[in-house]
Amino acid sequence: MPGVLPYRQDLSRAAVITESAGFERALAAAGDGLAALRRARDDGRLPLLTLPEARGDLAMIEARAAHHREHADDVVILGTGGSSLGGQALYALADSGFGPSGNAPRLRFLDNIDSHTFDHMFRSLDLARTDFLVISKSGGTAETLLQCLICLEALVDAVGRENAASHVTVIVEPGSNPLRHLAEAWGITVIDHDPGIGGRYAALTSVGLLPAVIAGLNPAALREGAQQVLHLSLNTAIGLDTSEPALGAALNTAPGARWSAVLAVYADRLAPFAMWFRQLWAESLGKDGQGTLPAPALGAVDQHSQLQLWLDGPDDKLFTVVTAETVGHGRIVSSELVEDDRLAWLAGRSMGDLLDAEARATIETLAECGRPVRQLHLERIDETTAGALMMHFMLETILAAHVLGVDPFDQPAVERSKVLARAYLAAMDRH
Repeated sequence: MPGVLPYRQDLSRAAVITESAGFERALAAAGDGLAALRRARDDGRLPLLTLPEARGDLAMIEARAAHHREHADDVVILGTGGSSLGGQALYALADSGFGPSGNAPRLRFLDNIDSHTFDHMFRSLDLARTDFLVISKSGGTAETLLQCLICLEALVDAVGRENAASHVTVIVEPGSNPLRHLAEAWGITVIDHDPGIGGRYAALTSVGLLPAVIAGLNPAALREGAQQVLHLSLNTAIGLDTSEPALGAALNTAPGARWSAVLAVYADRLAPFAMWFRQLWAESLGKDGQGTLPAPALGAVDQHSQLQLWLDGPDDKLFTVVTAETVGHGRIVSSELVEDDRLAWLAGRSMGDLLDAEARATIETLAECGRPVRQLHLERIDETTAGALMMHFMLETILAAHVLGVDPFDQPAVERSKVLARAYLAAMDRH
């Protein structure tokens, strides 16, 4: 297993936290968490930790992806939260907003229940050439069930009841649940969601890999990147100070750490990844009065909307800035086009040159203002790096939960809202 990760983590500008005794205590606690994860991996209690080395399910995923690639011009993914965000993060590697390359269908993620959006979709897409991927771990997610029922009705109108099932794939855990029962009644292909892997940790299962493979990405490379991070973190022969997720967990949980966790990514392809991180961090750690507020940001866009607050507002934020190799990338500004002396500094420069300069300037300016900054620098943005980043943040989140003393895998406070929503829906018939 390679010993070098496809990213570098630099904590040197977060010395206000890392040079404190509290950081050392948090790192020691994260080390205890690593030991617990090793035990969980060895006895099979946490399937997430053995998933990256698995390859047995990839043929099934690739076969189903081939069906949708041949069958559809558009594939609509229905789901919310962890059933959607991981797939969106991976799909962004293949589609920067102008459609995927090659003959892959365009993926459209509908994770909300805005009727205007669905009405517009039904008017805009050729449903005879549209497939649907419906994802819900529990099979009882109200929003996803409603989305599915409405889309099935539209499919029946477009292609007939006898043909609708071939346009749909369902991912749901085994057992008796509403979505699985619906799929079986319609004869829809069902892929089992691993019941031991929660939705927000499921990006490297079929939940994220099926959309990724439909888009033409390499699923084995995604898992290989994740396995690299796991190996370096859980290998007992490697010191604690080389576990990048443990260092990140200690940085975020040490006494004196900040209230907000800003994740600023300097690549459009990583913007959905930042949104995936937001759910992972918030839903895993926000319990018993613990947790920090995850705040996704996109450079250089947010330099023009939030940097003033970051530099001159409250010192309550820990910044993680994700950069990539961009120098020399993109078209070069021709000196012949620069007739105004005020633009001379752009002559001979590429867009990637400016992005790199702005990212470095943001990092240094934040550090000069005493704001704690962590940099994650990517050698490249591809499947291996994406898998590594996802596993890094999943481990960092689990270890942070260990330090804080909360369960990273449940979300008990959310259940009250779900109960009330169903009660309000039922009450509508009585008015």
